[in-house]
Amino acid sequence: MRSPTNFTVTFAIAFAILYTLAVENNWALFTYHAALEEFVFLVEKQKDGPAMYWYGWLSTAGIGAFVIAALAAWLPERLSRPIWPGWSWAVPLASMVAFVYILRGFFTR
Repeated sequence: MRSPTNFTVTFAIAFAILYTLAVENNWALFTYHAALEEFVFLVEKQKDGPAMYWYGWLSTAGIGAFVIAALAAWLPERLSRPIWPGWSWAVPLASMVAFVYILRGFFTR
């Protein structure tokens, strides 16, 4: 029986990378307008208050990471070697460092 390690480690790696890319490039699956209490598909500019993209970024990264991890889990055993579990914390840590760089000017304005 195959171990779920490849799926979980691949999901953690893919989610961290995709979330960083989604935030940097504003790849939101949907936008939430809190003042209007409405969700719209993909990215939309603010209307009657601030537009919230965070939920869309999480959805984009979550769905993308699930697809990548599922594909990695379906690879035949002879094609896939076990992935080092340490990547599941090393890549998200690198993603946090990337966020420090991305947001470097946000708190100093």
